[in-house]
Amino acid sequence: MPKKKKIIIMGAAGRDFHNFNVLYRGNKEVEVVAFTATQIPDIDGRVYPKALAGPEYPKGIPIHAEEDLLNLIVDNDVEEVVFAYSDVPYEYVMDKAAYVNSCGARFAIEGSAPTMIKSTKPVVSVCAVRTGCGKSQTSRRVAQVLIDMGLKVVAIRHPMPYGDLAKQACQRFATLADLKKHKCTIEEMEEYEPHINKGVIVYAGVDYEQIVREAEKEADIILWDGGNNDMSFYQTDLQITIVDPHRPGHEINYYPGQNNLLLADVIVINKIDTASPDGIDEVRQNIAYYNPDAIVVDAASPLRVDDPSLIRGKRVLVVEDGPTTTHGGMKYGAGMMAAAKFGAAETVDPRGCTVGKMTETFEKYPEIGTLLPAMGYSGKQLADLEKTINKVDCDTVVIATPIDLRRIVDIKKPSVRVYYDLQEIGQPTLEDVLNEAFNPAKPAKKATKTKGKAKKK
Repeated sequence: MPKKKKIIIMGAAGRDFHNFNVLYRGNKEVEVVAFTATQIPDIDGRVYPKALAGPEYPKGIPIHAEEDLLNLIVDNDVEEVVFAYSDVPYEYVMDKAAYVNSCGARFAIEGSAPTMIKSTKPVVSVCAVRTGCGKSQTSRRVAQVLIDMGLKVVAIRHPMPYGDLAKQACQRFATLADLKKHKCTIEEMEEYEPHINKGVIVYAGVDYEQIVREAEKEADIILWDGGNNDMSFYQTDLQITIVDPHRPGHEINYYPGQNNLLLADVIVINKIDTASPDGIDEVRQNIAYYNPDAIVVDAASPLRVDDPSLIRGKRVLVVEDGPTTTHGGMKYGAGMMAAAKFGAAETVDPRGCTVGKMTETFEKYPEIGTLLPAMGYSGKQLADLEKTINKVDCDTVVIATPIDLRRIVDIKKPSVRVYYDLQEIGQPTLEDVLNEAFNPAKPAKKATKTKGKAKKK
C-alpha cells in the first residue's frame, strides 16, 4: 500500500469542512490528521464525526486550536497544510505560510472551481470582499426580485455549524420555530430569520452536496447567501459581489475577498450614502482595474429606527453585529451611524461592564471600541451578553443586529431597533440585471458594464 499523504486543514468550522467533504472524503491517497480552528469560540477540542468523515476515519477527525498547528505538523509528519478560512489580510495568510514552511510542510490554498458543486438549478451567488459589506440586505433584495419574477427561491446559507455536527449535516428552516428546533446561535438566527420572514426557505449545515440536492427538490432557483468574504460553494450562473467604500482598498487586500471581486459578474458598491467621495472613487478605480467587465450597481443601505425619540439626546449603548465588529474589523456599524444620525448625546462605553465571555471578546479584539458586539455562539456567551447589556448605565439600548435581539435577550431598559435595506441608486438596478439573466419573458435593457482595462499581473 502506498503511503498516504498526511494533511492538516486550517479552518473555522465552515470552508474547512466543505473542502474536506468535496476533495478528501473517500480519498484513499490522503489522511487528514486534524482540523485546526480559529475565529469561533470553543470549537477546538471537538471532533469532526465519523458520520460525516466517512469510513476511513472510524474515530472521526480531531479539531485542535490553531495555536497547536506547528506541534501537530511535527508530531504527525504532516506533508501539507491547507488554509481554508476567510476574511483575513494577505499578510496574515503569508505569515501562516511561513510558519508552516519552517516546519517542512507545504502550504496550500484550494482553488475555486474544484470546491464548487454543480447544481441542477440556476444559482445566483451573493458574496463580498469583507464581512459587513451588506450581503444580508443584498440577498434579501435579490430574493424579492426573483420572487416577483414568479420563481420559487430557496436560499442556501454559508455554514455556521457550532453544535452537533452530525445532526447539523443538512438543516432546513421554513419557520421561526425551526430556529429553536435546531438550537441556532445568534449568528445563525441573524442570517436565517430575515429570509424566513419573507417566506424564503433556508438550507444550511455541513454537507453541502446533500444540502443542495434537498434544496433542488423545492426550488426554481438557488440563492447562495455567502458568509464572511468566502467564495461560493456552488458553480454560479450569476455572481454578485458587494464592496464597501467605508473600507477602500480592502477589496484587493483580503483573502479570499479579492477572488470574489475577480469572479463577479455584478459588483454592488454599497453604503454610497454614508461613505466618503474619496473612498467611493478608490473602490471604483479598483473595480475598473481588476474586473472591468463587471456590471456595477450603486447602492445605499439607508437607516431607520422604530422610535427616534429614544435616541435623540440620550446616552445610548450600541449593540452591533458580532462578526462585523470582531474579525471583520469595523469600528462602527449601522448602530453607531444611527446614534449619530438621530442625535444621541453620548455612546456609552461598555468595556467597564463586560462579564465572562464578553470580557474575553474584548481581550481578543481590543480595537472594538465603544460598542458591544452581539456575540452568541454559545449559551454561555449569550447569557454573558445579556448580563453585560443590563449592567451598562445608559438610557437606551440601540440594537443594530439583523434580528430583533429582544426576542432572545431580556433587556431591562428602553431599546430601539435599527433597520436597513438595500436601495439601488440610478441604473442599472439588481432588477435590471436579474431580469436580463433569468426572465426571458421580460428582458430588461442590457446593463452597462464598468469601463476600464484590467492589467494582468
